[in-house]
Amino acid sequence: MTALFDFLKKKEVKKQVPKVEKKESVKVPKVEKKEPVKAPIKKKDLREVYKILKEPHVSEKATQLADTGKYVFKVFSRTNKVQIAKAVANLYGVEVDNVNIINIKPKTRVLRGKEGFKSGHKKAVVTLKPGHKIEIMPH
Repeated sequence: MTALFDFLKKKEVKKQVPKVEKKESVKVPKVEKKEPVKAPIKKKDLREVYKILKEPHVSEKATQLADTGKYVFKVFSRTNKVQIAKAVANLYGVEVDNVNIINIKPKTRVLRGKEGFKSGHKKAVVTLKPGHKIEIMPH
C-alpha cells in the first residue's frame, strides 16, 4: 500500500558541492573584554520613600557603624526589608547589600508619680555594597 503513495514523497536531490581546499588559519590575538562601568543609580520619586523611612538614627554607635558601611534609620512599623532597601536605594542613589531590622519595644516611665510609656519604634540597619557611601550628616 505504501508503494501507491511513493509519488507524494519528495525525492532527495544530491547536489554536488565543489571541494574547497583548506587554507592555513590565521591566528587572531584574543581581545580582553572590559567590564562595563556601572552608572550610579538615579534617584526616583521620593513620595514613596518618605512613607517608609522616618529619619536617620544619629547616635554614637550609629556613627561608628557608618565607618564600616552600615547606616541606621528609623522606619515606620509596617515596613519590611525589601521596602527599606528600595527606599534607601531610591533616596540616596546607592546599592544596598543587606537590611537588618530591630524592634524597640515601648518602655514604662514614671513622671511626677504617674506611669506612662516611652514610645517604641523600629530601626533598620542598612549595609551598602563596597564602594558606596551615604552622606547623612555633612561635615
